Amino acid sequence: MRQIPALAQLALALALFASAAQAQDAPRTISVTGTGEVAVAPDMAIVTVGATSEAGTAAEALSVTSVAVSAALEVLTKAGIESRDIQTSGVSLSPRMVWPTNGNGAPRIEGYVASNQLTARVRDLKMLGGVLDAVVSSGANTLSGVAFALSEPRAAEDAARRAAVTDARARAELYAEAAGVALGAVQQISEEGFAAPMPRMMAAEAASSDAAVPVAPGELNISARVRVVFAIAE
Repeated sequence: MRQIPALAQLALALALFASAAQAQDAPRTISVTGTGEVAVAPDMAIVTVGATSEAGTAAEALSVTSVAVSAALEVLTKAGIESRDIQTSGVSLSPRMVWPTNGNGAPRIEGYVASNQLTARVRDLKMLGGVLDAVVSSGANTLSGVAFALSEPRAAEDAARRAAVTDARARAELYAEAAGVALGAVQQISEEGFAAPMPRMMAAEAASSDAAVPVAPGELNISARVRVVFAIAE
């Protein structure tokens, strides 16, 4: 058997000693993941409305939708919605093709379909139902739904983060008690996941002109997840 030179043996022994010393000196920790969630009532709605029409020519189709959307825009403005809260979110124009039933020949254009959409933020939820009804009554014939949201989500987000840290500490205390050790100070905190209050869509149908569209805002859920490393007290 080939013998290891004395110098190599000494280097190996020193490396093993250093590794053992490092492992012995490594801090003892408890690592946990905490989650937190809060539910808050929305204070704003995001509405997408518009008009779609079909006509024999592209200009006619676009003109019809433009008139309807202009009327909807006027309704929104009269309702007190500021210009910064109204935005054109989609304009399209496409031919309506017809294919021969016998499979022979080329398809032909039989008309044009135009669409124009507006997205508006309604910051007063009490007027939402009336706004929806007024917009549809003015000539809009598409309503993509209503999304509820928070205009200032930071406070709710921070509440979810605090709840996640509290949950992490509770978990760490449980593990420390089960292991028969004392929980030390926080060594590290990192945010592993966060679910902001995404606008929640709900369908809405236009009511008659003498009644507002019924809507129910409900609640929004905001959640956070953090990883916290605690030291084990000596």
